Amino acid sequence: MLERIEMKMHSDMLRAANTLARQRDVTVGQLVRDLLAREIARAHARPPIRADERLVAPLRARLAGDLAHATDWDDLQARLHVKGYALRAAGGGLALHTQPCERRVCKASELGFSYARLMRRFGAPFPGHPHSHLTARHLTARHMPPRHVPQGRTAPNPAAETETGAPDGTPDIDVIEPC
Repeated sequence: MLERIEMKMHSDMLRAANTLARQRDVTVGQLVRDLLAREIARAHARPPIRADERLVAPLRARLAGDLAHATDWDDLQARLHVKGYALRAAGGGLALHTQPCERRVCKASELGFSYARLMRRFGAPFPGHPHSHLTARHLTARHMPPRHVPQGRTAPNPAAETETGAPDGTPDIDVIEPC
């Protein structure tokens, strides 16, 4: 049930609100309700879970070699396991957890290795990752790691693309949902 309220508004603001409401084909009342609903949702939204940079920096240095030199997901998990860690699916990305107590430490992207980047490098999605739509998005032929080109064939021109497979100047953006 809608309750009636009364509010005061400067005439310039009311004119602008009327114009905006007409453009959106709604009433000024609906426009105000929509704006308030968005503000209330923002106020109640959980802030993203970010690890403390003072804790992540030494961990990034400790695991950088393992993350950089792993040849596939199994190799990466084995390397991390030796140091007491494991990667787990978290939202649209990956999170680093301690072993064996499974405490979340940080996102893989905070260590400098986003899920999309690792998926492209390994040429496969993280085993059991629930967001299978990311596979199609990040594992197209354009994003796959270079393969051996048989003699007499030509390889694609890597100079035309960045390491992400996007044209030069295109930012590499990964959306990671909080756990």
